[in-house]
Amino acid sequence: MTTTEDPARAALVLAEADPGRAVTVAAELAACARARGDLAALSRAERAMGIAAVHLDDLATAARHLRAAIRTAGRAGSPELAAEARIRMAFVTSMRGRPRQALADLEALLPGLHGELRARADAQRAAVFNHLGRHADALAAYRQAVPVLRRAHDHVWLQRVLSNRGIVYGYRHEFAAAEADFHEAEELCAALGLDLSLAVVRLNLGWVRGVRGDVPGALRYLDLAESRFRDLGTHQLGWLLSDRSELLLSVGLTAEARAAAEEAVAELRRRRRAIVLPEVRLLLARAATLEGDHEHAVEAARRAAREFGAQQRPEWRSLAAFAVLRSRLAAGHAGVSAGRFAAIAGELAEAGWTAASVEARLLGARVALGASPAPAARARALDLLTVAARFRQRGPALSRVRGWHAEALRRLTLGDRAGAAAAVRRGLRVLDEHRAALGATDLRAHSAEFRVELAELGLRMALDRGGPARVLAWAEQGRASHLLMRRVRPPDDPWLAGRLAELRAVAAEARASRDPSVTERQAALERRIRDHTRARSGETRAPDRARRTPGVVRSLAPLLHDRALVEFVLVDGVLHAVTVVGARARLTTLGPVGPVRDLVERVPFALRRLARSGDARDGSSAAARMLRHAAARLDTLLLAPLGLGDRPLVVVPTGPLQGLPWPVLPSCAGRPVAVSPSAALWREAALGPGHGGGPVVVASGPGLPGATAEVTEVAAVHGVTPFEGGAEETLAALDGARLAHLAAHGRVNTANPLFSALHLADGPLTVYDLERLRVPPRMVVLAACESGRSVVRAGDELLGLSTTFLALGTRCVVASMVPVPDARARPLMTALHGRLAAGQPAATALARTQQEAGDDVTAAGFVCIGADVSP
Repeated sequence: MTTTEDPARAALVLAEADPGRAVTVAAELAACARARGDLAALSRAERAMGIAAVHLDDLATAARHLRAAIRTAGRAGSPELAAEARIRMAFVTSMRGRPRQALADLEALLPGLHGELRARADAQRAAVFNHLGRHADALAAYRQAVPVLRRAHDHVWLQRVLSNRGIVYGYRHEFAAAEADFHEAEELCAALGLDLSLAVVRLNLGWVRGVRGDVPGALRYLDLAESRFRDLGTHQLGWLLSDRSELLLSVGLTAEARAAAEEAVAELRRRRRAIVLPEVRLLLARAATLEGDHEHAVEAARRAAREFGAQQRPEWRSLAAFAVLRSRLAAGHAGVSAGRFAAIAGELAEAGWTAASVEARLLGARVALGASPAPAARARALDLLTVAARFRQRGPALSRVRGWHAEALRRLTLGDRAGAAAAVRRGLRVLDEHRAALGATDLRAHSAEFRVELAELGLRMALDRGGPARVLAWAEQGRASHLLMRRVRPPDDPWLAGRLAELRAVAAEARASRDPSVTERQAALERRIRDHTRARSGETRAPDRARRTPGVVRSLAPLLHDRALVEFVLVDGVLHAVTVVGARARLTTLGPVGPVRDLVERVPFALRRLARSGDARDGSSAAARMLRHAAARLDTLLLAPLGLGDRPLVVVPTGPLQGLPWPVLPSCAGRPVAVSPSAALWREAALGPGHGGGPVVVASGPGLPGATAEVTEVAAVHGVTPFEGGAEETLAALDGARLAHLAAHGRVNTANPLFSALHLADGPLTVYDLERLRVPPRMVVLAACESGRSVVRAGDELLGLSTTFLALGTRCVVASMVPVPDARARPLMTALHGRLAAGQPAATALARTQQEAGDDVTAAGFVCIGADVSP
């Protein structure tokens, strides 16, 4: 053994731990070995540089060094060294998109290999089988390799093999086996000091946690992996982005998932990681379909299919063929038949893509059950649904939900409507348990997307043959459900409190500076806060505030008194209304939603124009005429057909109606109107604790010349002292308050709704800040622009300032849906608080204040959200 051989062996280990440093060390060793004529050490040094280049995402350089290692081993007369380099070269060949060639190269090597070297070749064959989607063959090869590597104490190779085998188990949904392999690999990497390999194992753990549905756990592992990759200078960005995209899709964060997938495609193309590229295109196709960009989805899926075909990966190509078919169906293309879905479902099942095969059967059955299906089509649909429904009791949550969806359709096709409804409820229960495990508000809201289709199936059945009470019950199943879930984030989180304080400082700097780097710092800090909260775990049981289907009308009637509740329901483009007066419910079909949507969009536009015009009482302007016309037509379309007279209203909007300031409607002038995200949430607010202790808090933010006079007058009404404080001071005051009045600049962040904020003395008070409250105020008045407006997600899930207060337990929020001119807010707020101090309920006090204000559109923009209670 020469003096340079041991360092060369050490360089091979270093390539798995710190590839950046390994390149430098191995290059020096190669130069030394070349000068001394030590061909064995030179071959090892070249191999170390090749392995390091693989980890640094430079496959061309890796191939060059590995070829040099093979040539040098041949010159040294060492078939073992040549075989070691060829085994590594096969991996590079596969990663560059030629897995069949890699497999042929390895199989040509096998006859001359024995013992530990043969086990390494078998392990590499298994990795290539995995690239091909041949999971059973991969496991068979691993069964041969792992015992030999264990006996040889070859822990460097063993950790890699266990990590790769865990991926195969993950694809097969054998999660316990996958995590056992990953954790053993994790321990080996830590013991050997293989930092890079440890990061890869944690990346894989993040992936498998995501597949099994543990989103917070997945995010924590992905963050650990990314941090270590960054420290080592090897970002593995394509892998990370791909796994993040898949995870984000699983919780309905479609736009973020698509952005991650597009970035991953660009990164993988740049790094020439051809074997992974079509896999990410499938994620991109899925995200584009969910966003409604169907043509792009079809193109991405077709391109993936072509690339899988060129790489001779038939198992993966069947998955791409399904993606094409699914995208074409969503795009409304002709020629998408149930038979084709049935055929592709069989291919997917044979290839081991269980979840995709269930979805294919479900889609095929829905195609077969189109309008007036023939007996043969109905029989085919039943066959497809029967097989798909078998998976309702096993697998990840989202797969079980698809199984329950299939079972509901199967029972409905057989005429068992009660059984179908029960199956829908079981599927919704699985989803609620899955969402309860998420600790972050935005994840819970976005993941409700998967409830919509299932809840709408129950709603359609109720509209078809059920009475109004049943329609109301099913409408509630698919509406603003995350607001009813138990708040799980602990109010004490020093890290979060520190970062939010830092965000306020950076935001203040950004407002005072035009330096783009400050804006970038703010965006980066917001991402850190968002990612930190998303990694929080929720509960392992179903939410205790989940609504129940039967008895909704009976539970509302004793609380309504003289009020009428109106819940709007939107199904298949048609708007309906369920009204509850006393103990009697009534269903009214209002007609197509299109005209209503157009009119609703005109209202805030006109209100903003009038607010900016400087004269909110100018009834002769074009904006005023537009407002009057739209409001009158909406009154005719939405409320006139219901025959409710002048009763006080509880309104539960849906879809485009979520942003409507109801007091602008002529029939609502002077009429108490309480708006709620759902009837269940209104019921909770109405049943909340009665009059109690707690102070009245009156606070303002900076930059509003009229705010000082406003808060002074409002505070005088209640006999308290106003203040202009920072976020922490304001939060402390809000905690346990009986009534809070906040006058400040407001901002709705449509891209990241949890960063919607009120601007206080030291910066923004965000939704993340509000969620730290231990005891929310009983009633809140927000004299801030658009503070009553929420960002609407699928399933009428609302994210914003006012809805956050309701979710925390505040019984009533008075806030504006439109911009609030500073000077005109003072007399309105003073008058409102005078009535509140006299004991009038919020909706009644607001209605009388608006009636007194006459044509002032500033007043008309305020709404009462929640229950009509007094402070």
